[in-house]
Amino acid sequence: MRHFLSLADFSKEEILEILELAKTLKNELKSGIYSNPLAHKTLGMIFEKNSTRTRVSFETGIYQLGGNGIFLSSNDTQLGRGEPIKDTARVLSSMVDLVMMRTHEHSRLEEFAQYSNVPVINGLSDDFHPMQLLADFLTMQECEKDKNPIVAYVGDGNNMAHSWLMLASKLGFTLRIASPKGYQVSPKILQKAESFAKISGAKILVSENPKEAVAGADVVTTDTWASMGQEEQKEARKKAFYGYCVDCELMKLAHKDAIFLHCLPAYRGQEVSEEVLESKQSKIFQEAENRLHAQKGVMVWLHQNR
Repeated sequence: MRHFLSLADFSKEEILEILELAKTLKNELKSGIYSNPLAHKTLGMIFEKNSTRTRVSFETGIYQLGGNGIFLSSNDTQLGRGEPIKDTARVLSSMVDLVMMRTHEHSRLEEFAQYSNVPVINGLSDDFHPMQLLADFLTMQECEKDKNPIVAYVGDGNNMAHSWLMLASKLGFTLRIASPKGYQVSPKILQKAESFAKISGAKILVSENPKEAVAGADVVTTDTWASMGQEEQKEARKKAFYGYCVDCELMKLAHKDAIFLHCLPAYRGQEVSEEVLESKQSKIFQEAENRLHAQKGVMVWLHQNR
């Protein structure tokens, strides 16, 4: 049985296999073909962090695959009252066929998976957001930006930056990350990515220079400066990230056909300008829709590989 907690746990071939499955399911849906590979299966969805895209895409996805989704917030489970994770994992996994968990510490996901009898999917943790990266790369494939691309990530060295490190180091493309001092990626996760890069041939550059990162890039991406749970740091982060806004001047340094990605929600005038978000280069809504298709691919793949 396999879990989907981080892209670090998957080979290049497996990642591309999941993406091919996602494309097939997307094409079938667009053609009006409704296959039911997860008929009568139930997805338990644990939300310890709120979400728009994650909830809607998973709930819609399992329904389109012939199954049923159960939404469980912190107020709906005994986890919110302090029940040990291992107890909830053993009980819930005896009743459902898949579990998606959107949580805080990545260790919570790891513990849940350790005691679960069914595949566990990372809907987001403080360390990684692998589902978003599958949707991002699916968008890159559709925009023909997947062949030896140069990807520039400008902003906070958070779970999105960490997930870009995992994807690039597994697939073997060039990734440049620019973050201000004090907000850079985890050294431990960077070290892991560099070890994968030795095998895949990926080129990874981490700096404090947005212009250096974006120069000649095929894909430019960013994320909010203050993630969920960091609201009290907003003003301090605005000051620290001054000069890291992806605006038209910065985008001009990228390849003329470069695309812009953002996992959303986006804060216009902070990590990205209104002009870039609404430009022809912006693929953010295609990217957002691809969360649905990528996640369907993962759910079916995990079911097939139990």
